[in-house]
Amino acid sequence: MSLKLFDLAGAEDDRRFSPYCWIARLAIAHKGLPVETVPWRFTEKDAISDSGQGAVPVLQDGDKTIHDSWAIAEYLEEAYPDQPSLFGCEMSKGQARFFQTWVEQTLRSKLVPIIILDLAENLHEKDRAYFIETRTKRFGMSLEEFANSSPEQVQAFQDSLGPVRQVLTQQDYICGANPGYADYILLAIFQWARCSCPVALLTEEDPVFAWRDRMLNLFDGLAGKAKGYPVI
Repeated sequence: MSLKLFDLAGAEDDRRFSPYCWIARLAIAHKGLPVETVPWRFTEKDAISDSGQGAVPVLQDGDKTIHDSWAIAEYLEEAYPDQPSLFGCEMSKGQARFFQTWVEQTLRSKLVPIIILDLAENLHEKDRAYFIETRTKRFGMSLEEFANSSPEQVQAFQDSLGPVRQVLTQQDYICGANPGYADYILLAIFQWARCSCPVALLTEEDPVFAWRDRMLNLFDGLAGKAKGYPVI
């Protein structure tokens, strides 16, 4: 039986932009497991009510239901130990957890203002009012007031990639010679942007650009073939 993953979708069923869902999808692909992805929207809480959650990703594997991208990765490691490991060892797993926190607190915070208005425009019409209301409350201001896609904001995002850039001048992937869970964490941020916003975040001479290109082509182009804007 294949896995079933509830995956956040935009206006079109095949526009999948959630970074956390992308982490889960890439982790499943890393394990070489078949999966059915089910398009889900913010207002479709009933579809995942069995999980006790109101957000995705939610993974169903037979009679087991797992939510949260990190918990899904841990489950995949435990349930499918004969498939390629996402972490390699407990020490690397701990480092990946640190890396995820850094990405969320450093990169995500600089990226949200850049993509927020385009993201709202790419939502299904039944989700748009919910998204605007909840994000306005979260930001303490309207989306228009919060948004900032200026060259200076894009530069701030690029500058925050400094530690990643330094690593990628010495090795092909964040995890070394081959991609691992930390790579999927970072690619998910770029997929969040690429699938919802046309703003160019990288220049071609940037080592991160070359890394992203390699990542987009993994698993028969899983991420690269996803509906989104051209990579420029």
